[in-house]
Amino acid sequence: MASRGFDLRAELLSVARLFYDDVSSILEEFEALSPFELLISTIISQNTNWKNVQRAMRNMRERGLVTIDGVLKADVSELEDALRVAGLYRVKARRIKEIAERLRSWGVSLDDVLSMPFSYARAKLMELPAVGRKTADVMLAFKSRAPVIPIDTHIERVAKRLGLVDEKADYEEVRLALESFVSPHERALFHLALIKFGREVCRARNPSCSQCPLSTYCKSSNVKL
Repeated sequence: MASRGFDLRAELLSVARLFYDDVSSILEEFEALSPFELLISTIISQNTNWKNVQRAMRNMRERGLVTIDGVLKADVSELEDALRVAGLYRVKARRIKEIAERLRSWGVSLDDVLSMPFSYARAKLMELPAVGRKTADVMLAFKSRAPVIPIDTHIERVAKRLGLVDEKADYEEVRLALESFVSPHERALFHLALIKFGREVCRARNPSCSQCPLSTYCKSSNVKL
């Protein structure tokens, strides 16, 4: 049981900070990408790991497929070939093609959209095919430096297992709950760190509760005290 005065939120933040050095290179990599590169990287990352995303992006760069013009000029089969290493390549190729077509039809650049106020930019990004709240928030967090924590499945799982939010909490409820105790300047790193924690410790299957510094206080822990 947690002692009086114990703050699980502060403890989670302390644990997340242990991973900041490990994920700082990913933050730098994200910041070095163009907005369109980050957008397609996020699409590619669905149902695969970051190493496969990096491999797919190398293939895309070698073929000149990391710009809107490059994607529009290419056949879908060429996109599929570049994306094969990341799985679901047919679906992802079609989505990236559709995104490029929609962006071109807007008549404004991604930079223009990302410079809009948060709510407007978010709503505009979500008009793109296959772009939901998480992908829009990733774009805004890493390209607009918006103080938002994108919520992926790993982050949602950690928050719900710890009891920081209700099991039925939706995306916005999880996001606002985490943002309530993470300062704006570190939310991008916190996002990346909590994903790493979710993948390596608080896994969906066979979580390493015995290795988790929060297991004593976690309502979902399988560690018997």
